[in-house]
Amino acid sequence: MTFLASIPSPPVNEFFIGPLRVTFYGILVTLGVVIAWTVTKRRFLARGGSVADVEKIMLRVVLFGFLGARLAYVSTNLFRFEGEWWRIIAIWEGGIALYGGLTGGALAIWWTCRRLGVPITMFLDSLAPGLPMAQAVGRWGNYFNQELFGTPSNLPWAVEIAPQFRPQQYAQFETFHPTFLYESLWNLALAGTIVWLERRYPSLRGRLIGIYFIGYGLMRFLLELIRTDTTFRFLGLSRNGWVSIGVILIGFAVLYWRRDREPTSQTPATA
Repeated sequence: MTFLASIPSPPVNEFFIGPLRVTFYGILVTLGVVIAWTVTKRRFLARGGSVADVEKIMLRVVLFGFLGARLAYVSTNLFRFEGEWWRIIAIWEGGIALYGGLTGGALAIWWTCRRLGVPITMFLDSLAPGLPMAQAVGRWGNYFNQELFGTPSNLPWAVEIAPQFRPQQYAQFETFHPTFLYESLWNLALAGTIVWLERRYPSLRGRLIGIYFIGYGLMRFLLELIRTDTTFRFLGLSRNGWVSIGVILIGFAVLYWRRDREPTSQTPATA
């Protein structure tokens, strides 16, 4: 007996509270931010940090992260805003680039930690599992927007996409790989793996973010092979595919760079 033939897409992606338009994408992305903020704060305090410091850092990470994510998306999709340039600021409609957000957030972390005198590795260790947890939740916003799916698929868990959201070359297909689901599940597993490795191998403390880079970069590289939303390809690989290779290499560099350092004495918090 077949229990699942395909995953239906939501019939709506928004609702109104009086004149206020609320999107499920915005709700889920906000929920992801709350989760990352809460997990990072608890882990940072368990390492001896202060509430004031972690909240100052996280505030800047969120602001610069969203700014970087939006700028990266807009810069590679300018054609989508022709005649409606005001929509560049409509981030609640979707359209953020994860790698742009990581870049903006990284700059905010580096600058704020230096200004406050907070060890950057202490904060990054605190952030490492919360970041993929936030992404796991936020990716479901793409499900409600019917975007960022993969190539056509007849698998039982393929997602149904309405005709107006299908790429022109795949207009005759009805179901596609739910890359949002693949990424969400992978990120949850990645968060659990980071916490487990931290407890099992204390010497990894101070470089947990390297594990995140390797894990997320590998998953994103594989998904880029089947995603259909890319606007650029070189040697058959999308822009984000090439960036993913760079992120993986950065992750290995982080692990190598600190491999001989003394493990931190702080006790890891429970995520």
